[in-house]
Amino acid sequence: MCLDELGYLELDRRGAELLFQVFTEREERSSIAIASNSAFSEWARNFTDPRLCAAIVDRLTFDASIIETGTESFRLRTTKRRRNTRRAS
Repeated sequence: MCLDELGYLELDRRGAELLFQVFTEREERSSIAIASNSAFSEWARNFTDPRLCAAIVDRLTFDASIIETGTESFRLRTTKRRRNTRRAS
């Protein structure tokens, strides 16, 4: 499962509960890849229940590989690189 921009939009309690269920059912059985521009510490703003948010982060980070790419947007950097490559050709 791949999720993009998790933590960007506000999730109500029911949405967060359903997401937690999905993560729990997939735990240790299937991979989950998540992209987010927000640090885990910022997700609490977008989940209406801080305890549920903490439980989701706990599920996601247990035995996980976390890759931090920096503060620059990957999409913007890729677009600039492609543009520069085209100009050089």
